[in-house]
Amino acid sequence: MSPAAAHTAGATARLIDGTRITDHWLQVPLDHTAAQDHTAPLDHSAEHRAPDGEAIRIYAREFVAAEAAAQGAEHVESLPWLLFLQGGPGGKGSRPAKLGGWMAEAGAKFRILMLDQRGTGLSTPLTRHSLAARGDAAAQAAHMRHFRADSIVADAEALRRALGVESWSVLGQSFGGFTTLSYLSFAPESLDRALITGGLAPLTGHADRVYRATYAKMRARNAEHFTRFPQDREILDAVFAHLRTHQVRLLDGSLLTPARLQLIGMLLGGNTRADSLHYLLEEAFTGPERTQLSDTFLAAVGQQLSFAGNPMYAVMHESIYGQPAALTEGRGDTGWAAQRVGAEFPDFSAEATSPLLLGEMILREHLLLDPTLADLVAAADLLAGVEDWAPLYDLEQLSRNQVPTAAALYTDDVYVARELSWKTAEGVAGISVWETNEFHHDGLGDDGARVFSELLKRT
Repeated sequence: MSPAAAHTAGATARLIDGTRITDHWLQVPLDHTAAQDHTAPLDHSAEHRAPDGEAIRIYAREFVAAEAAAQGAEHVESLPWLLFLQGGPGGKGSRPAKLGGWMAEAGAKFRILMLDQRGTGLSTPLTRHSLAARGDAAAQAAHMRHFRADSIVADAEALRRALGVESWSVLGQSFGGFTTLSYLSFAPESLDRALITGGLAPLTGHADRVYRATYAKMRARNAEHFTRFPQDREILDAVFAHLRTHQVRLLDGSLLTPARLQLIGMLLGGNTRADSLHYLLEEAFTGPERTQLSDTFLAAVGQQLSFAGNPMYAVMHESIYGQPAALTEGRGDTGWAAQRVGAEFPDFSAEATSPLLLGEMILREHLLLDPTLADLVAAADLLAGVEDWAPLYDLEQLSRNQVPTAAALYTDDVYVARELSWKTAEGVAGISVWETNEFHHDGLGDDGARVFSELLKRT
C-alpha cells in the first residue's frame, strides 16, 4: 500500500472559538529508503534499515480559522497551506484551546497543518515501551536513526501528496527550523516559502562547536539573571549545598543531584520563563532555616526535569547534529558532546562552589537518574558513538536556493547561537534574516503574531 492510499481524514470538529479542526492520518514507511516513492535522499546503510514494508502512522491536525470557515468551503479550499514544524527533537504539535499569537495571525491567510513529527504525539509515539519491544540496545539505536529531520521531511512530503497539495509554506520553530533547512535541501520544489524562528542550524562542524558556543551564551545568561535577582544565587547555592549533604528525592522517587538540578537553567531560554525561575527558587525551602526543601519546590523541579512526555528530546538530542565526518571536522560521532565540552567550562561543573545552570546540555547522568530514561542509556551510548550519519543538509542546493526564505535570529539565544546562525545564513541563498534582541529562544511564543508577520512580509 502506498502512503497516499493510506491517508484518512477524521471527523471535523470546532474549538470553543469556532476554529474548525480536522484530523489527518497517514501510513508511511518507517524507512523511506526502502520505499519506491521516497523523496528525500536518505542514505541509511542496509544494516540500519527497517524490515521491508514496516510502516508507522503519522498524525496532523488541520486548523481553519472561524472567520475563514464562515466564508464557506470554496473559500477554505482557496487558502494556501502552512505546515508547522515544532521544536524538539521530540516535540509534538501544539494543542491550542483557541487560535492566538502566530496561529491567529496565520489563520487569516492560511490553512494551518500542525504535524506531530514521527515518534511524537499521536504519530506512532517513540517511548521506552515501544523501544523495549524492539529488543536490545543495538536494535533500539538502529530504530531511532529513522526519526531524524530527513525522515520527517519525507513524511511531510508523503502527507502533502496525500492531501493533493501542489506546494505549501513551512514555518519551523527551533528544531523545526533545522528540519525546514532539510526541507529546503531535499524538496525545495514543494515549498512556496520557508519561515524559520530560532532554528538556523549549523550546516557543518562537529557538535562540540555547538556546545562551546552555547556554554558561553549560558554563562552570560546566568550572569544576567543573577544580577537581576542576586538573592536567587544565594538560594540556589543553599540548595546545592543541601543536595551535597542530603539524599533528596523528587516526588517521583528519583534522586535529585546537583547535575540534575542544573537543568532548571532551561528556563533561562526565554523572556518570561526566566522570571519563572525566580518564582521557583523563592519557594525552595520550607522555612528561613533552610534545612528542608519544600514539596512545592520538588514538585516544580520534578516537572521541569522529567522527560516522561518527551523521551526523544533527551535520548536523541545530540543526534540532530550528527552528520558525515566530511562535514564535521573529520569526526562522525557526537560522543556526548555536551558532557565532554562542559569540562572546558569549570564554572558549570556540578562540583563547583556555585555551579552555573545548564541550558540544552543533556548529560549522561540526566538519563541515568530519570525513571523513564534509565533503560535507554545503553541505546543513547550507541547513538553517541554512531560514525556514519547520513547528511541532513544539501549544501550545494542551499547555496542556490530559490525558495523565498526568512529567519528570525535572536541575538542572545542560548540554544541556537547567533554566530553559528549567521554562518548558516551565509550558506542559504536569498535568505532574509531579521535579527532582534527583543526575544530569546521563545519569540514565537512570546509575541508570535509580530514574529510571524515580520517573517511573512520578508517572503
